[in-house]
Amino acid sequence: MTASISEARIKELTAKEGEKLNAKLGKSREMYNEARKHLCNGVASSYQLRDPWPIYVDHGSGSKLWDVDGNEYYDFHNGYGAMVQGHGNPEIGKAIAERFPKGTHFALPDEDDFVVADELTQRFGLPKWRFTNSGSEATMDAIRIARAYTHRDHIMKIFGSYHGHHDAVMISIVGDYENIGDKNHLKKIPYGAGIPKSLIPLTVPVPFNDADALEARIREMETDDEAPACLIMEACLMNMSIVPPEPGYLEKVREITKRHGIVLIFDEVKTGLTIGPGGATKLFGVTPDMVTMAKAISGGLPMGAIGGTDEVMSVVESGEVYQVGTYSGNPLCVAAARANLEKVLTPEAYELFDHLNNRLMEGCTEVIKKYDFPGYSIGFGAKGCVTFSPHKIVDYVTFKQGQRTDLNQLCWLYAANRGVFMTPGREEEWTLSVAHDDAACDAYINAFAEMAHDVTAE
Repeated sequence: MTASISEARIKELTAKEGEKLNAKLGKSREMYNEARKHLCNGVASSYQLRDPWPIYVDHGSGSKLWDVDGNEYYDFHNGYGAMVQGHGNPEIGKAIAERFPKGTHFALPDEDDFVVADELTQRFGLPKWRFTNSGSEATMDAIRIARAYTHRDHIMKIFGSYHGHHDAVMISIVGDYENIGDKNHLKKIPYGAGIPKSLIPLTVPVPFNDADALEARIREMETDDEAPACLIMEACLMNMSIVPPEPGYLEKVREITKRHGIVLIFDEVKTGLTIGPGGATKLFGVTPDMVTMAKAISGGLPMGAIGGTDEVMSVVESGEVYQVGTYSGNPLCVAAARANLEKVLTPEAYELFDHLNNRLMEGCTEVIKKYDFPGYSIGFGAKGCVTFSPHKIVDYVTFKQGQRTDLNQLCWLYAANRGVFMTPGREEEWTLSVAHDDAACDAYINAFAEMAHDVTAE
């Protein structure tokens, strides 16, 4: 932390900005008191919690959202990155409106299913696809497919990564970085209660950006007759701000997993369609055996996808693996996905993302330099962030060493009080939409600049 920033000053400003925001959220408070009578904590998901009460949304349009108190925000949260199309996108709305009178659910295939699969094949370079209802379902099914294909039980994941809320991957997401073990033997830490102890040993965490540690752990597991079925990972970490792969790392991971017969799964739930038209797979030029997607694929409707090679997906086509789901391929969702891929996330959309993201990152970098602020900006496509760390982050340990949750919280409060909505209380990246413009980016930069000025003021 730079000498010009004091923890006392951060606490003082956090209290001031928190009181200011809470004073504008009276109806949300009333709604919270009513909601929590029968809705656990007053929210539909624990990730929607906020202290002292959640912000309840009323509506969104384009790049903005309005809460139930009438407060207006530029939306850089965008539903955890799902709404790159912007709220109420007319192309998505038209597709849903045309589909609705034809029927909303049959549990039968239709034309949109294979049109979307064809489009995803063109973008990601993987020939076979199946659909799910969420990212958690996609990663869960992908792991099952990998286990069936390899006839192995153990799996590997990156320490600090989040891959959904099923038991196999709710391991080693957070922990005291000084007590997580050495890089070759990272601890298996359950993320919350309810995860069977018998399943925890089957998930083996490894560090990001360290191919040597990955291979050393694989060789050790093979010696113990516990060779892993798969490595599931984000090619670019998005659960601790943004951590890109170091040059050559993904290529080494691809070579190692292939040599050891391990299915390589890129979890593109966050990166897919947001950081480029072919996600991290195309951006970084390394093709895995499988990809998992959700969030940005279907314009805010619940849908996920699994892509894979002919070889790996053969266990689905043969019937060995039951990849099933009553709502998988729901007509409304797939119609929205088709419109999204064909008419919204076009080459022009990605040109806009690049322009806006560069504007945001350059603007935030200027603020950082002006106020000698700890951190740096980083991003790709529609995703970006300011990482409040005095050093470069390459893995979980360096992230925790430089993590500034107090600055993250203060930055969120400053933004919210100035009409910019970010993901509450988390080290999350911003997500742009096709509806965002220079004015939205300038509002974000100005809120950040005001916070940096006030924090560093003598």
